[in-house]
Amino acid sequence: MSDSRIVKLFNEIDPKRIVIIKPSALGDVVQTLPLLPVLKKRFPNATIDWVIRSELAGLIEGHPDLNQVMIYHRKGTLKDSFQLLKQIWKQHYDLTLDLQGLFRTGLMTAASRSRLRIGLETAREYSQLACHGLLPETDKQVPAHARYWKVAEVLGETGPPPAITLGIDPADRQTVDDLISEIPQPFFVIHPGAMWVTKRWPIASFAEIAARTCKEYGMSLVVVGTAGEQQDAESICQFVRQKCPHQQVLNLAGKTSLKQLALVLHAAEIVLTNDSGPMHLAAGMGTPVVGIFTCTSKERSGPPGDHHQLIQAQVPCAASYRKECPMKGSANMQCMSAVSIFQVWSSMQKAIQKNHLGNRVA
Repeated sequence: MSDSRIVKLFNEIDPKRIVIIKPSALGDVVQTLPLLPVLKKRFPNATIDWVIRSELAGLIEGHPDLNQVMIYHRKGTLKDSFQLLKQIWKQHYDLTLDLQGLFRTGLMTAASRSRLRIGLETAREYSQLACHGLLPETDKQVPAHARYWKVAEVLGETGPPPAITLGIDPADRQTVDDLISEIPQPFFVIHPGAMWVTKRWPIASFAEIAARTCKEYGMSLVVVGTAGEQQDAESICQFVRQKCPHQQVLNLAGKTSLKQLALVLHAAEIVLTNDSGPMHLAAGMGTPVVGIFTCTSKERSGPPGDHHQLIQAQVPCAASYRKECPMKGSANMQCMSAVSIFQVWSSMQKAIQKNHLGNRVA
């Protein structure tokens, strides 16, 4: 379906109730958030709801442009799924945006009974059958951030997506202020985790970059991650304490909510990370990132903006999007060594210098 046809469909309705169906993942949710003020601007009298996974709901709750957050339980029961579909059915939506494009979200889209139901060309598992049309130029070769922003472009927006807005309450701000008050400013953040093992650059390599950054630029270090990543985070912190005993380090893995993590990332000078949700959260908050891409593509999955430094592993299976390494023998997980400490350190230096960060002390 052409842009002009989609625009015509949008112009033919004046929706009073809109729903975004984007349950996951964190990075995709973050890249979808800039659409909220665009939809509110285009349809000022409409209420906007969002269907999202329970683990991610805290990030968008309280957003000034959202009316209701509806929870999808990924590991829920059939009863949970039925209750969600029933909740969607009762809303009488006028416009539905299925930005996930899976069988389950197709069911949600159909249940919305909207006059206009729009999806993306990445739709699969027959979810497209629930839509009236798919936005052009949104196939999987298009960068993820551009696919979601295509909705805004069809509505007349120009330029890149803005920094994201979150509904931050004073308690979260105070919690983060108390946490980071333990270390001298400025500080940088390392996020060494990722959902897929094929995305996780070695912890020892992260630790080496952390120590070099502390020593050369005089910044404190904060390591973030999930509760399950506390041990890896502590390994990095201990290495830096040994190498740079005068620099302050702080392990916040498992100690922040998503909104609190966003505030930590926003306060940081720069963030070094694997391709992950926190990478997109940092970029969405306007913080420069140095991103490491092994099994994924920096072009398709990286954040927009020339203030970031994105590193791509140069191996035959790079950007294969495989959760388990397809290579055997000595070639297994070769992408990890293909991204060298020298490459990452050079990118870290470029990003720090380009963005005029830190205080060079060595």
